[in-house]
Amino acid sequence: MNLLVTGAFNCSSEQIKQLEDIGYNVIFQQDERGELITDAKCIDAVICNGLFLYHSIDDFTSLKLIQLTSAGLDRVPLEKISERGIELFNARGVYSVPMAEFAVCGVLELYKKFNSFIENQRKHIWAKDRTVRELQGDTVCIVGCGSVGTECAKRFKAFGTTVIGADLVEPQSEYYDEYVPMDKLSEALVKADVVILTLPLTDETHGMFNKDMFARFKSGAVLVNIARGAVVNEKDLISALENEMLGGAVLDVFENEPLPENSPLWDIEKVIVTPHNSFVSPKNNGRLFESIMDNLKKYIDRGRNV
Repeated sequence: MNLLVTGAFNCSSEQIKQLEDIGYNVIFQQDERGELITDAKCIDAVICNGLFLYHSIDDFTSLKLIQLTSAGLDRVPLEKISERGIELFNARGVYSVPMAEFAVCGVLELYKKFNSFIENQRKHIWAKDRTVRELQGDTVCIVGCGSVGTECAKRFKAFGTTVIGADLVEPQSEYYDEYVPMDKLSEALVKADVVILTLPLTDETHGMFNKDMFARFKSGAVLVNIARGAVVNEKDLISALENEMLGGAVLDVFENEPLPENSPLWDIEKVIVTPHNSFVSPKNNGRLFESIMDNLKKYIDRGRNV
């Protein structure tokens, strides 16, 4: 089977050999945006991220399997994949740990006002701050209780917080103290000191966090977005921050990336801006390859047993 591997997965020569050993003819293309180095009609399986943003899936007439390097499914044509019976795998669980650690780090940085202490250190200023906050006893609402959300719940629970999970389906995990369905999300928002977004981007969630939603937040709450930028209406978020409806925000994803230089978010004091970096870890490659090998081996084994 011909397997197209794009630069979205930084595979080593040893990993390529392992893919070949289980029965795949590996074709590597670094840039997903560039002209394909082989005929799309010959490709049986792909490992990619945004390949189908730049190339029509209709050209891949022999395609039977897609392995994404991302957890999100918003960069592939789901309807066509379903119609054609193409098997689709994502990177569920691969990036959950570093993303959860990032969420904890961002919240603590705001609570403990580390930015101001670092600035004072730079200036050699010795100044206590009696307004830093304590996380224990606070309430954390996690919107989207998949792998990332549950890893967040696990870590925030360790800090002695009350963790509320909001999702379409009730999560089966000991780390959630309460559950609210999405149509009752406002019941959780009014009492949450921290709101963490880990939900997928869909037609229903696009722009979901807008001025009406922010009006339901508890005064002084901190928003963390490690999901997709487009689940938040940035104009409304900026207004909520400037009017002090929110106590701060930790933002790793944005409607437009890179974040434009003229965005007010760069300069709002209680906002932490990072460049879609929350998922990064040197351990991701190993986790991702283990998942890829498992999915591709099972698929090719099924074909041999037919």
